[in-house]
Amino acid sequence: MNPRMAMTDHVFTVPLDHDDPTGATIEVFAREVVDPPRAAERLPWLVFLQGGPGGKSPRPSGRAPGWLARALQTHRVLLLDQRGTGRSTPVTPAFAAAFGSGKDLARYLSLHRADAIVRDAELIRRQLCADEPWETLGQSYGGFTTLTYLSLAPEGLRACHVTGGLPGLNTRAEDVYRLTYPRVEAKNGEYYDRYPGDVEKAHQIADLAESGRVLLPDGDRLTSRRLRTLGLAFGMSDGYERVHWMLDEAFDAAGRLSDTFLLQVMQQTGFVDNPLFTILQEPCFAHDSTPTNWAAQRIAIEHPRFAEDADPLLFTGEMIYPWMFEDIRALRPFAEAAETLAAWTEWPPLYDPARLATNQVPLAAAIYHDDMYVDAELSLRTLREVGSARAWVTNEWEHDGVNASGDVVLSRLMAMPAGRL
Repeated sequence: MNPRMAMTDHVFTVPLDHDDPTGATIEVFAREVVDPPRAAERLPWLVFLQGGPGGKSPRPSGRAPGWLARALQTHRVLLLDQRGTGRSTPVTPAFAAAFGSGKDLARYLSLHRADAIVRDAELIRRQLCADEPWETLGQSYGGFTTLTYLSLAPEGLRACHVTGGLPGLNTRAEDVYRLTYPRVEAKNGEYYDRYPGDVEKAHQIADLAESGRVLLPDGDRLTSRRLRTLGLAFGMSDGYERVHWMLDEAFDAAGRLSDTFLLQVMQQTGFVDNPLFTILQEPCFAHDSTPTNWAAQRIAIEHPRFAEDADPLLFTGEMIYPWMFEDIRALRPFAEAAETLAAWTEWPPLYDPARLATNQVPLAAAIYHDDMYVDAELSLRTLREVGSARAWVTNEWEHDGVNASGDVVLSRLMAMPAGRL
């Protein structure tokens, strides 16, 4: 028991496929958090919808992070492990390897998108608070899930807060990556301007990796393309420093790649804890019979500066490529399923534009002007298509502003009155 937070664990049994309520079931875990002196009070609920896809809810330790501390002043908070993550019947490499076929696994994984998460949340809401609506805080992918919630079950919502996570309502994966690659290229430019010595160092590491003799601690081969995926961190407030200090310790006294560096690369690019991030990254944008067909890979051809032999070496961002399911140990059990989902043509819609246009649930969104992962202009366009929505646009923080700002971002959103953008 944390003296600053009273926590209660909940486990719920939900249908794997909500359209087949008498079929297979899974478990969904959530942690209730409340300020101890107010534990007996009837407080409004705030459900935290984590980023990802494939991210589990925060695990509070010590003092509550700024946004949570602010929320606990007025709310009872539910930290939801979305299906397939954390303690919610987790999708792991071992779990995937036990499936009879990749096609069966693909079908199972296709039931882990935002529409299923929302329907889980509605079952949970009715068990915890009868038919009282609750509020949501959606970070990143949690914002995508929020718009799905407003499309499918707005009656369950009192108010919604979104940070860095408003998708285009009719945007396909290839549209997203056409916007994303230029932003990632710009982030690379900022990184090398800040740490110019890393231009040569990155090339040296890539050259050693391409020699074919460098192994990570788990036995995976280090390749230049895997090295480049470290750029996924560039959209966070500490992302440049995280990568720079890894490169700073990349070589040992003999000029070999250090054990410290190789361990860090394995941990940062291994996806052991969140394989769903890779599996569902492109299906997040699928909403009809059009397959995603490895959109990031296809659009990369339009951006030759991201070629593996380009100078300077450009790190990639939130892009998932088919080679990852060959090169990365934790993703190999998902390879056939990933190929199947890339060709999938059975995606139901995630958003209802007509219903969103007449939405009456107050929606307040923080849009980060320089967000590497979610295009600000696309987010603003979406806000103009949603009723009762207001935006706060800021360049003070990166994509993780709700955490990096202490309580500033959530306090601002909670103070924003309902209205139009």
